[in-house]
Amino acid sequence: MKTLYLNLKLLILSLAVACIGCSANNSNNSNNTNSTNNMEQTDSTKIDNGRTKVTFSTTMGDFTVELYNETPKHRDNFLKLVKDSFYNDVLFHRVIRNFMVQTGDPDSRNAAPNAMLGAGGPGYNIEAEIVYPQFFHKKGALAAARQADQVNPKRESSGSQFYVVTGRRYTQDQLIQMQAQIANMKMQQIFDSLVAPRRKEIMKLRMAGDSAALDKLSNQLVEQAKADYAKSPFNFTDEQIKAYSAVGGTPHLDGQYTVFGEVIDGMATIEAIENVATGNADRPKEDIKIISATIVE
Repeated sequence: MKTLYLNLKLLILSLAVACIGCSANNSNNSNNTNSTNNMEQTDSTKIDNGRTKVTFSTTMGDFTVELYNETPKHRDNFLKLVKDSFYNDVLFHRVIRNFMVQTGDPDSRNAAPNAMLGAGGPGYNIEAEIVYPQFFHKKGALAAARQADQVNPKRESSGSQFYVVTGRRYTQDQLIQMQAQIANMKMQQIFDSLVAPRRKEIMKLRMAGDSAALDKLSNQLVEQAKADYAKSPFNFTDEQIKAYSAVGGTPHLDGQYTVFGEVIDGMATIEAIENVATGNADRPKEDIKIISATIVE
């Protein structure tokens, strides 16, 4: 991480034009493809594992998800919305190949073809329930959408919008490289959080041309960032490496969004949605609608 620490010191010396607290882009532009054949499918709707299951009927087919009991706020809210028929006639408004498909915006009902979607919800957010690394962004993961860290530092979830991960497969070498990148990103976030409350002090030192004091402060903050990161370092688990190698996913989102369930049947429907033609803001050119959502008894 020597390169990172050097960058951190350079950052603190250029704070006059630096962006404090900027977060990483959460999109994935890979062109690699993935196939349902790589993902084992079983009729899990018949297995009683104590998890509630919901079947979605869409204009492109059906799929079934099961909800994790370890994320009770998200589970209970999701079931309430299903019982209230909240998702009926809602569109899949954002679809990115080899990444994810997203829905749950009530403003998408009967939306005009060029309408910008993705900001709607039930009028509330849900407290984050990020149970990581137990639940991660493997292919088929069901997760809650949310606003970016800059305006949502607690990472609260949208009250209704969710996405299903499609992603891509990675080699172990790629995962090792990504692990290092994520570790650097986390270190950067820690450093940014330490710098932000001391910005006035740093600007004052810059104005005074006191490079010795700036260098001393930068060293102190780098060492503090290293110590804070060491309390909870980032590493992929063996289960993650196996899943991302065998079936794929979006590992760069891990630990940042609440994963509260997974697709257990009908992943072919999700892949069909994933591969449709899209236009502005990744909206499908032809509307894909949720017809109904039903709790599996």
